[in-house]
Amino acid sequence: MLKAIVTVMLKKGIFDPQGRAVQNGLESIGFEGIGSVRVGKQIEIVLDTQDQANAEASVHKMCDKMLANPVVESYSFEIVEA
Repeated sequence: MLKAIVTVMLKKGIFDPQGRAVQNGLESIGFEGIGSVRVGKQIEIVLDTQDQANAEASVHKMCDKMLANPVVESYSFEIVEA
């Protein structure tokens, strides 16, 4: 079995209110020197296959159809042994 680790982030230039809230929170409790914070999501998917190419093709389709909004989000992923 293989595991896909998908990371979805807002594209550069898209305002990230969650990132801003985290930055404000960190600064309010005394952390200094934070230039910016971006918040995204990580999704782990266990795939019932050993075929790396098939797994990559499936994950691309999953990302394009459901896991990421291509208008405002970008994604990347890695496939590892589960």
